[in-house]
Amino acid sequence: MFKNYLMSNAHRYASKWLVLAIDVILIFISFILSYLIRFNLTLNFATEKLLVQLPLVALIALLAFIMTGSYKGVVRHTGVRDVYNIFNAICLSSIITIFLVIVNRQVNFMEDFTIPLSIIIIHSLISFIILTASRYVFKTLYYNLVKKFRITKNVIIYGAGESGILTYNALTSHTASNSRVVGYIDDDNKKVGKSINGVKVFSKSELSGYFIQKRDIEEIIVSINNIDNNRLREIVESLVDYGVQVKIVPPVEDWINGELKLSQIKQVQIEDLLNRVPINIKKSKVSDELKGQVIMVTGGAGSIGSEIVRQIANYDYKSLIIIDQAESDLYNLQQELKQNGFHNFIPMVGDIRDKNRMNTFFQEYKPTIVFHAAAYKHVPLMEYNAYEAIKVNIAGTKMLVDLSLNYNVEKFVFVSTDKAVNPTNVMGATKRIAEMYISCMHQENKTKFITTRFGNVLGSNGSVIPLFRKQIENGGPLTVTHKDITRYFMTIPEASQLVLEAAAMGQGGEIFIFDMGKSVRIFDLAKNMIKLSGLRYPEDIDIKVTGLRPGEKLYEELLASGENTLPTYHQKIMISKVRELNYAEVRSKVDELCVSNMFFNGDTVKLMKEIVPEYVSNNSEFCKLDDSVNVETDPQIIKKIFQSQ
Repeated sequence: MFKNYLMSNAHRYASKWLVLAIDVILIFISFILSYLIRFNLTLNFATEKLLVQLPLVALIALLAFIMTGSYKGVVRHTGVRDVYNIFNAICLSSIITIFLVIVNRQVNFMEDFTIPLSIIIIHSLISFIILTASRYVFKTLYYNLVKKFRITKNVIIYGAGESGILTYNALTSHTASNSRVVGYIDDDNKKVGKSINGVKVFSKSELSGYFIQKRDIEEIIVSINNIDNNRLREIVESLVDYGVQVKIVPPVEDWINGELKLSQIKQVQIEDLLNRVPINIKKSKVSDELKGQVIMVTGGAGSIGSEIVRQIANYDYKSLIIIDQAESDLYNLQQELKQNGFHNFIPMVGDIRDKNRMNTFFQEYKPTIVFHAAAYKHVPLMEYNAYEAIKVNIAGTKMLVDLSLNYNVEKFVFVSTDKAVNPTNVMGATKRIAEMYISCMHQENKTKFITTRFGNVLGSNGSVIPLFRKQIENGGPLTVTHKDITRYFMTIPEASQLVLEAAAMGQGGEIFIFDMGKSVRIFDLAKNMIKLSGLRYPEDIDIKVTGLRPGEKLYEELLASGENTLPTYHQKIMISKVRELNYAEVRSKVDELCVSNMFFNGDTVKLMKEIVPEYVSNNSEFCKLDDSVNVETDPQIIKKIFQSQ
């Protein structure tokens, strides 16, 4: 019953008037103590004078407390500022008392009010000590009582520097926290063995499974200020093997009003382990490029398209037309932009396959820059729905390209994919054909056509990381198509920022390749996600290998055979030097493909393979259309291809 009462009333605060009353009582006590100390703990002083002086001293203290507001602080959250206010109140009270004693000596309006100066000094010191100590005693008792009846978990803080100490304060000073810090871990040998806030600092070498088990550690919080991404990854990867939850403290600049809040300590996400160093573009040209422009974004409610829209919204453009066929997603984006104070945009529900609708948009708004992000992108689905893939990714793109030429669009930026390189599936082949058609139409010298090519984006619709998270929530198993499959990853904001930067630097005809860092083994990614959830592989959650899906590659490439790159002013953006194309033949074949697809001709995939000779199907019903052996199934041949590029 007492436990329930304590927990239900833990959020209540003591009345400031109660605090004021207790402070005055403590002044009474400290004044009596000052006399006892002054006279060597004896009663060899005039007690009748003391009884006269006590009410006056208490009244003076009361006025000092009210003037400084020292009683208004929340006792359970007592800090340095509260101690400073107590100090000011005691000083003010002493000054007033000394002033009145001096005046009384001259005027003699009260014979018994002749307090010795030594008594006033002793009283000031004792009052300051008692008032400060009482607050900290209450604070300690309160938290000990609350935590005694709260289920607690033992926590280790990795980092015994300033950030680690602030993390300790955030954990111990918040009533909602159920954490008990049992130690620090630090690489600095000078700190090892010492105590901070009564908590011992251990060496990293002492950290082991036995150490975790002995102290019943459930959580490790990494709290190192300005930590390098590679260093963070090394630390976290070394910790997840212990079967504990690993959390991280955000950088100081992200703290709320310079103060760390308990809610800001987040569990480490798999994105933190993918070595994606934040982009820092110096002398960006995007602002000048977008100023005063009428911008159209297709697929504007999708993963990439919506982020492109969010970033464009921060620039000084003339108007922004957002086109998407998914009305719910478009509505959500519209509400988000409005709530963030953006109003100069026009959301339009429309399908890029609808020529009349698209023509109306171009005719009415006359865009000067088009970002084309609308596409079907799911490889296995498109393998069974080649008609839709061709209709959207090729015919839809072709129609937008033609309209851009007809309406004198200045720049057309196409968002492509690494799956367009040596495609093994319908989706990748459609994107490569769209790239080729764009290259052909650039020869008209009217619109500057620019292609951007990058790999998977973290957290996009249908990507592997959200899928793994959902599977972990459901208790597993996690499904991986092949034990050796690898993919490149990039964050959505990073990819969108590079798209805008490539659009600004592009002069037309380029295929921009983004630096995707190192490829990630999906099986390892799945294991790390299990460990980051505080679970064990395979005891708690297993990983099931399901086999490559239709059209799926083991390895993604960013450059096709025979291509190479040129540098730009940004190290993460390169220009691909592509193979020469027979533009007239490509245009003719693309027209033929779109017409054949319109009439549901079954030979469309065969025609795609004629347009893209390097398109060799893998694990698909279309493998029978290939004349050559599919090298995808032979890792040794794949390795030789990579070495030759």
